[in-house]
Amino acid sequence: MSTPSNTTASAVALAAVLALTGCAGYGQPSAATQVAQTPAGPTAASSPAEAPALATPCNAQPAQFAVGQSSTATVLESARVRSGAQMARILRPGQMITKEFNAQRLNLEVDATGRIIAVRCG
Repeated sequence: MSTPSNTTASAVALAAVLALTGCAGYGQPSAATQVAQTPAGPTAASSPAEAPALATPCNAQPAQFAVGQSSTATVLESARVRSGAQMARILRPGQMITKEFNAQRLNLEVDATGRIIAVRCG
């Protein structure tokens, strides 16, 4: 025969076990996700048509035409394309920026009036 204190203790223990069981797999991919991420065999990425293209690093020299121009979206995109960079950004005076080097990024430094004063990769 169970007493009220034994029943309460059992209920608390059961609740704790259920709570911990529910959290056991939190943050980990399910088995279905893991299967979907596994390559389908030896030819999964061996075909040249399917292999990702190697990105070429930014080359600021072809984008030097932008120095002295106004920092418009058109000039920014044209400079990015000519440099071969995957991304570009405008750096304004006093602006906080990230300092990590990115070989795929073109930086256009501008003065207070918005004129481009330097073009660099990184």
